Amino acid sequence: MRVRVKYCGITRLEDAIFATEQGVDALGFVFYEDSPRYVCPSVASAIIKEIPCMVTTVGLFVNARSSEVKRIAEHTGIDMIQYHGDEHPADCSKVAKKWIKAIRVRREEDVVDAERKYHEASALLLDTWNAKIYGGTGESFDWQKIPRRTSKPFILAGGLNPSNIGRAIRETKPFAVDVSGGIEVDRGIKDLNKMRAFIEVIESLKEDGRSEKN
Repeated sequence: MRVRVKYCGITRLEDAIFATEQGVDALGFVFYEDSPRYVCPSVASAIIKEIPCMVTTVGLFVNARSSEVKRIAEHTGIDMIQYHGDEHPADCSKVAKKWIKAIRVRREEDVVDAERKYHEASALLLDTWNAKIYGGTGESFDWQKIPRRTSKPFILAGGLNPSNIGRAIRETKPFAVDVSGGIEVDRGIKDLNKMRAFIEVIESLKEDGRSEKN
């Protein structure tokens, strides 16, 4: 199955357009003001209007009120919501959008518990545990802590970059991968060469798979 790709932490139109030209499936916009990759809703809205169709736009929130999530979702026109904090499952379902729940993984049981607790999520995003930071650590976690079988599609995140994405996909076989810092030249500013290289590695895996079948 083809691995989907999400580039997160988009703050500039040129980065968004270049990403879509490389064939990414989704773009993430961070609406958490404490993040160095925060983008104000008006800027995100302007960028989203220029994004080609068939590319999913995702809004990232951390412990935001449902009314705030709804307001920003309506203003920007995002397609999906990514809850990246300590949100209660009932609150995640209050806004009429498909949603992803991010989980900071310390042990295998964290994933199993999250599948049960956030059963209405479209997918779980598995990220690196940090007691103080809600994602964006730039560090990967022990992929052995991901259960061999999951009841929900999972998106692998945390410290991914062009150098390790091939191994990450081969070892974990995720539904999708999510990268932010690993394709940046500075916080919120993407590196075009790294964006291109990230996709090229994934494309090479697809070619290897076709060769094996033949």
